[in-house]
Amino acid sequence: MIRIKKNQKFQTKDKSGRINGNLITIYNDNDKFYLSSDAPKQVYVTTIKVNASKGPHLHYKRQGHFTCIKGNIKIVVKINSKYEEYFSGEDYEFASIIIPKGLPALLVNIGDDEAFVINTPNPAWTEEMNDEHDYDFSDYYIK
Repeated sequence: MIRIKKNQKFQTKDKSGRINGNLITIYNDNDKFYLSSDAPKQVYVTTIKVNASKGPHLHYKRQGHFTCIKGNIKIVVKINSKYEEYFSGEDYEFASIIIPKGLPALLVNIGDDEAFVINTPNPAWTEEMNDEHDYDFSDYYIK
């Protein structure tokens, strides 16, 4: 089952009370978004250039936990021969999206700038894992 959690953005202030940025909580154990069996085991950032995509690919051994922190992405997942689309990024409340192992997915940059995506997969990737499998989405039209 794909799970989605919208992440709140809070303004931060310096000592004089001036706004100096934002804070977006992606992982907080108190949210209970992650089941204990799928809690993050690794954290990395992947970027997707404008008009580019990553995948489609399939993982049998690990699931992905994606949160776009700069720009906007669409994640296309093939479930029971049908495509479902999910969104994350600046225009989508920095949603965190869990893609279970065994479901093929495509990450598409839908913005005007390079997209930065945090992935906190489970289990952690290793070179010996051999869990990158190409998948055919030729019948999906990238919008």
